[in-house]
Amino acid sequence: MKSKQQGSVSKLVIALMGSALFLSACASSSTTADSTIAVSMVEITDAVKAAAWNPTIKITFGDGSINFQPDGIPNHERDAYYAVPNAGVVVPDATTAHIIKDPTSAQKYSFDIPSSPTFSATTTSTSLGSIGVMISGAVLYNPYEGDGKTVAMSSNFTITDSSGITASFVDKCAGHPTPGMNGTGGAYHYHGLPGCVTSQVDITAGPSHIIGIALDGFLIYGANDIDGKAVPITALDECNGITSPTPEFPNGIYHYVLPGTTDATSSIGCFHGVVDASQIQQMPPMGPMPDLAAAAIKLGITETELKDAFNNQLPPDFPSAAKKLGITEAELKAALGL
Repeated sequence: MKSKQQGSVSKLVIALMGSALFLSACASSSTTADSTIAVSMVEITDAVKAAAWNPTIKITFGDGSINFQPDGIPNHERDAYYAVPNAGVVVPDATTAHIIKDPTSAQKYSFDIPSSPTFSATTTSTSLGSIGVMISGAVLYNPYEGDGKTVAMSSNFTITDSSGITASFVDKCAGHPTPGMNGTGGAYHYHGLPGCVTSQVDITAGPSHIIGIALDGFLIYGANDIDGKAVPITALDECNGITSPTPEFPNGIYHYVLPGTTDATSSIGCFHGVVDASQIQQMPPMGPMPDLAAAAIKLGITETELKDAFNNQLPPDFPSAAKKLGITEAELKAALGL
């Protein structure tokens, strides 16, 4: 069982991340060293070089790996406003959300991805956060929200506030940003097939081209096969993968498909390749979030002043924040209910 101090830190970590975690899902690794299979070790470097990557993505080719450094901002239009969860809400709906201006901001991503992916008989569940890099410059998340079971694409909704502004939870590109502190930004990401991306590289009724790469090195494609027909969901494995010809690999290659669905098959649910655990972004578990607005009132300051006291730092530095506010650490934690 966690100590009281650990629990306090965990709660505030979640609060300081705002509602960022509500967009992610839990997962665990099940890949073992003896489960790899010698399956067509295809070198993907040439295909990656030829793909239509957003020029803002820094791509470096090394010995056996490719380093991707996207800033997370997609090269397509985003919504001006998004519906985000109220404080303490993990999975929002139209009654538990509010509207904010698009908080998308540049991120500092760096992923080392194998240039010759290795297929594994045992899968590794996709984890919290980024599971792949998309050619747009944004990242891909798995299908679920913060509770690990609610599918983002099927729980989409739209709300209108008192000023008449309307906003959706997930935009028309199958993505949304994670709200950031002080309204300064979050990580834009997809939970399904982004038509805003496929429209840049595919034609109607044509074959799907590379639209991204998963952390295990296997490439990500849109919904169509080499003949321009929709890939049947039943043809995909448990990870949304399939071995078949693509425009870049006419002899066939194992790859992931985003089929354009709104259920749990909307995104990659697991990796079928050997994946470097250090590249998988783990996030703190979901839990109750302290009400920063209420805490600020108790302390006689604004919510912005309270957030600024922590200087957007994770993990939170309670002694430093208390000193900035001119109060004791105990008083600060008490106001936060920790």
